[in-house]
Amino acid sequence: MNTLQQTANSSMAGNGKAPGQGRWQSLAPRPMSLEQTGLSVRLLAELFAKHLQDTGAMSAKQLIQKVALAGPVIDTVIGFMRQERLVEVCAPDMAEGRELGYRLTQLGHGFALDATARSGYLGPAPVPLERYREVIAAQSVHQFKVNRDQMERGLVNVTLRREMKEQLGPALNSGRAIFIYGPAGTGKTYITQKLATMFDDNCLVPYAVAIDEQVMSVFDPLVHRLLDKEVSSPSVLLDEGFDPRFALCHRPVVITGGELGMEMLEVQTNSVTREYEAPLQVKANNGVFIIDDMGRQRASPMQIFNRWIVPLEEQVDYLTLRSGKHFSVPFDQVLIFSTNMNPMDLADEAFLRRIGHKIYFGYLNADEYSQIWKQVCIEKQISFDPALLNYVLNHLHQGHKIPLRPCHPRDLLGLALDRMQYEGGEQELTSQHLDWAWGSYFVSLKAELEMSVNHMQNGGGSDGHS
Repeated sequence: MNTLQQTANSSMAGNGKAPGQGRWQSLAPRPMSLEQTGLSVRLLAELFAKHLQDTGAMSAKQLIQKVALAGPVIDTVIGFMRQERLVEVCAPDMAEGRELGYRLTQLGHGFALDATARSGYLGPAPVPLERYREVIAAQSVHQFKVNRDQMERGLVNVTLRREMKEQLGPALNSGRAIFIYGPAGTGKTYITQKLATMFDDNCLVPYAVAIDEQVMSVFDPLVHRLLDKEVSSPSVLLDEGFDPRFALCHRPVVITGGELGMEMLEVQTNSVTREYEAPLQVKANNGVFIIDDMGRQRASPMQIFNRWIVPLEEQVDYLTLRSGKHFSVPFDQVLIFSTNMNPMDLADEAFLRRIGHKIYFGYLNADEYSQIWKQVCIEKQISFDPALLNYVLNHLHQGHKIPLRPCHPRDLLGLALDRMQYEGGEQELTSQHLDWAWGSYFVSLKAELEMSVNHMQNGGGSDGHS
């Protein structure tokens, strides 16, 4: 185990909460020289030039804020740019309170335009790829182990059989992918999202990663939730704290469903901004990646599964930039597939064997259904009536031969509440409200047949007129 991994282990020991700044500083120390950044002076000069092109004249303090690098590094890069006649010094403007700063020369504007044509990335300085690999490995999500007490706390007020919890807990700790399957409405999506909250510690996420002289953005505000700003973004003006090219975030959770296409699993290229953007699995590194409703994506199940064979086996993913540059990144995440379909209809036996944990979500028994019904009544401030619950169980479900699913109490009571609010006044829930909700919720084949007959009798016109 390398030094970075030992540091991360010690920082995550105990209750799994965020360690202090000092521990993160050990994991990702602030670079105080150009050599310590791991980047070339030209790459940084191009980034500086793009910022100056975008903003105009800037002081050294403003540059430090923009590129998240320490003063000595700024001085080195600016020195190079002055030597190449790309920037010139601006006199301070006391009236506007502007400090001594820098602006692009005519040659510098051309340099910035050329740099933007190659890469439109405009943000904090990137982290070199090798450094990114080291930090991801040091704070691996698989170092976080869920125990029985954490499962109970994380699933408090969730009706789930103990044997299910005893399957899910070890699966989360296994380091292997998890396949959750079963009929629609049995709580798969809800439970998988609850499982993601079990990983309640934090990790460092780079704003961008440099692959040689190319930059790929990684930080995504839709995925990465920052901690308190004072903790997640140390002042770049101080020579202390961790490397501000990283943000301190909650462990990421990426959830995708039917919108998933194969292109989302490769490096994205924005044709307008000319930026490289990391694929979903890179954004999910050190966290949880949930592919929900498997089998209904834009890409076929076998395409998606085949894409994961090597990462699942080697814990490494191989990517390619538009320029043709190939590189590898860690594949460090808890990968969860969820589907309503038969797994054997989606993947072959060889792939299912690689997954390891296959967990079936089935229908409820009457006691479990009743627990959920009572919880929903409390949440929606509806008086609980045992007689009405028995009416739903014995008359509606049993009478229509509809199996009990975890989604039914919330959906039926929600529809009934809609009707009660429409009728106005202070009302109590009745069996008539539940009958109406049932009729609105379930598609009736008899009703469809009657509509079809009426449609034919009226001459087939959509409005009943021939």
